[in-house]
Amino acid sequence: MTRDLRVQAKADYIASLSHAAPLAAIEELVWNALDADAREVKIDLVQNALGGIDAVRITDDGTGVQIGSVERTFGGLGGSWKREDGVVSAGRRRLHGRHGRGRFKAFALGGHVAWNTTCADGKKLKSYSISGDLEEPGVFHLDETESGPATGTEVLITNVRANANALTDAGWVVSTLAAKFALYLKAYPSVRIYFGGLPVTPVIVQKASTAYTLRLETGAEAKFEVIEWRRRFPGSGRLVFCGADGFSLYDLPAGVRPGAAFCFTAYLVGPRFDALAAENALIMDELNPETRAYLDAARKILRDHFKVRAAEEEASRVDQWIADGSYPFAKDDASAARAAFDARVADMRANLEGFDALPAAERKYLFGMLLKVEG
Repeated sequence: MTRDLRVQAKADYIASLSHAAPLAAIEELVWNALDADAREVKIDLVQNALGGIDAVRITDDGTGVQIGSVERTFGGLGGSWKREDGVVSAGRRRLHGRHGRGRFKAFALGGHVAWNTTCADGKKLKSYSISGDLEEPGVFHLDETESGPATGTEVLITNVRANANALTDAGWVVSTLAAKFALYLKAYPSVRIYFGGLPVTPVIVQKASTAYTLRLETGAEAKFEVIEWRRRFPGSGRLVFCGADGFSLYDLPAGVRPGAAFCFTAYLVGPRFDALAAENALIMDELNPETRAYLDAARKILRDHFKVRAAEEEASRVDQWIADGSYPFAKDDASAARAAFDARVADMRANLEGFDALPAAERKYLFGMLLKVEG
């Protein structure tokens, strides 16, 4: 038997929530799974013979959409069950969404969305399907189905939009998701997220991680972690305010340019940021004195951090060149000639694409030519 659930919100407002970027929609659906205590979340693209995307599937082994709360879960925008039940899940994890909007972002991926879910109903399992169509944004259809073997939810999105093809760049997707969920995955190491079978984990895509203690003149402190990534991706170079448990509250451009060699995300973590977020002080950025103090201190640490990292990278690079015989100076040479040579090499590296990938013999030849010009 089919039952209709009508959302208590204007259809144009619901439709506006579907205009999110495809990857942002994926993030929200993953958060929904994690908020349901999923230990494993899988994101898969169903592609056709031409490489286009026919469907997007997100599956999890969480508690499912509870049949007793389905009316408030799908029937009232802004009345999320998460707001009513508190800030932690049944498994004592921090909840992400509290406004009931995330589920509608699924329509940013495609025009038709079905939630196929199994939950515990007393000592029994009960399964049902909730489906909706962007052409009828205020209505969802609820159908009971044959009970599944275990709790969990599959979100199946069809009538996929053309802009979802950006998701076929698996490396970019995995890197971006790893940055978004980095601190959550550290806080809950038993959780696993996969995209197309590839693990979404900061350990694989991060190049380095450095932790600091940030202190303000007032004596206030916060944890500050800088994660450097192995590859550049849209959304990197940001500073993220997080609650005490590492839960992301607000992010903005870091405002520090470390150079092309570094791709990073910086995380400010502390209990004070929950209160600042509740007061809308974080989104005011520099206009709020306390937020600005944290930003100024974080940016100073970042500038100092990348000065040190740049020197370390340079020393490591020169050591490699000395080892392969392409560098014309000894390691302990402190002459003015070497300083001038290093400055010219830095210019060459900045303007010659692929310089670092040159074979040792070609690099040695270039260095020899450079010495002749210097001479």
